[in-house]
Amino acid sequence: MLNTATKSEAPGTEQELTDGFHLVIDALKLNGINTIYNVPGIPITDLGRMAQAEGIRVISFRHEQNAGYAAGIAGYLTKKPGVCLTVSAPGFLNGLTALAHATTNCYPMILISGSSEREIVDLQQGDYEEMDQLAIAKPLCKAAYRVLHAQDIGIGLARAIRAAVSGRPGGVYLDLPAKLFGQVMNADAGQKSLVKVIDAAPAQIPSPASIKRALDVLKAAKRPLIILGKGAAYAQADEEIKSFVEKSGVPFLPMSMAKGLLPDTHPQCAGAARSTVLKESDVVLLIGARLNWLLSHGKGKSWGEAPKKFIQVDIEPREMDSNVEIVAPVVGDIGSVVAAFNQAMASGWTAPPAEWTKAISSKREENVAKMAPKLMNNKSPMDYHGALGVLKNVIKDRPEAILVNEGANTLDLARGVIDMYRPRKRLDVGTWGVMGIGMGQAIAAALETGHPVLAVEGDSAFGFSGMEVETICRYNLPICVVIFNNDGIYRGTDVNSVNADPATTVFVKGARYDKMMEAFGGVGVNATSPDELKRAVNEAMASGKPTLINAVIDPAAGSESGRIGNLNPQSVLQKKK
Repeated sequence: MLNTATKSEAPGTEQELTDGFHLVIDALKLNGINTIYNVPGIPITDLGRMAQAEGIRVISFRHEQNAGYAAGIAGYLTKKPGVCLTVSAPGFLNGLTALAHATTNCYPMILISGSSEREIVDLQQGDYEEMDQLAIAKPLCKAAYRVLHAQDIGIGLARAIRAAVSGRPGGVYLDLPAKLFGQVMNADAGQKSLVKVIDAAPAQIPSPASIKRALDVLKAAKRPLIILGKGAAYAQADEEIKSFVEKSGVPFLPMSMAKGLLPDTHPQCAGAARSTVLKESDVVLLIGARLNWLLSHGKGKSWGEAPKKFIQVDIEPREMDSNVEIVAPVVGDIGSVVAAFNQAMASGWTAPPAEWTKAISSKREENVAKMAPKLMNNKSPMDYHGALGVLKNVIKDRPEAILVNEGANTLDLARGVIDMYRPRKRLDVGTWGVMGIGMGQAIAAALETGHPVLAVEGDSAFGFSGMEVETICRYNLPICVVIFNNDGIYRGTDVNSVNADPATTVFVKGARYDKMMEAFGGVGVNATSPDELKRAVNEAMASGKPTLINAVIDPAAGSESGRIGNLNPQSVLQKKK
């Protein structure tokens, strides 16, 4: 219902009025947006207060970037645009990294920022936090809009919602100058100006010819492989995808955030034989995955010498042939495409050659057996494998829990060690590999799903968003944060031999991150062995209390840049003696 105020226009007459504040709130509510992630301040402080008073959940963070990461992952989990609300200029810029991150990862998100007055900004007269925010945002998001008049708030938000979720989802910027909020208009006219978005993300049906072509190529393969990307998880076509994979009999390789679409323990899962299947496959079907750097652009030594044919399913036609030739492009939304696959396969399907599937099973079992002893050690201080062996079992016992994961070695090793059993339960750094997503994503995951969250953080990655443990305690969220603390970035053993300054990658030795959580009323635990870690994590997950566990890792554990050290340029010059 539209919020109104009554104003006397003349003796004996009254007019129902509304203003920009209330129109923004009513437009959000009309479109089912019931949570805002924000940092209060000029000019949006009262907007947050009023939204909360009208039943919208307003979650206030300590930094806009973390609020933005929360909004982005909320969009991924719900398929509705997550909303981040910031102040002007510096706050807008803080949120912009998260907006670009959402666009890169195809998360539907709207960044709403207050801004300075247009007439002053355009003449560069030095307004409070003056900045042409719309111009700055445009290159970094899917779409950007500015609303100058109260009667356009409804249509402005509708355009932002539709842009965020339609086609390939992404980030949208909505600029609301301060003067807009106080604009007053007739309440009836305001009500009529609101727009409820209808069919914002319509199905995009693939052509029958593309379906037949793709299945013909797949059926002719001797060594086929399916790669599932996070786009497949976002689609929420879980049963259709499961049916297709199992009906085809083709081994599948899940990208990190697609883990759990089918359990990692599924007999067709080739996750533990990744190198083998990439090199030796002859036909590769990509579902919601892109041939970007995470898949070595579809070429090079990672893919071996065997000739490859690629089939790609994507809603964006321009994604096809981005790095290598796609012999069978299928353009459409993943749910519609996979449903069409299943229907076309109904008359019968020949399983891949047993020689191929048995070879993968054998390699998978070999690699799992090699890893098992590493995961069972009880060293103190811990190494990564001993600690991750504990967390692997925590998730196995609690498949409904959501795992948030970031770091270098902490991310790389956890991705391979911790099995996932249900879709959209693993949230991590995504396409950019950006650090700092941890606490924002953990908070949004807890709020949007109501499920317990286990956030596994490198000590360096945690530093980007660590102050949000106060936010976790303030909202009393069921989040257990485990920090793999090895005293530094990559390792805590570097030495500066030139002066007294610490080496550039070294942190304070023996830091106690658990004390941070205790400072805000949460539970803090210092764990020095896998046994201690196991007890602490199980207690935290059972209690649902905000908990931070400082997991002491051997400073020498880990490797430079994790598994992507090849991307880190090295000098070929030697220092002169």
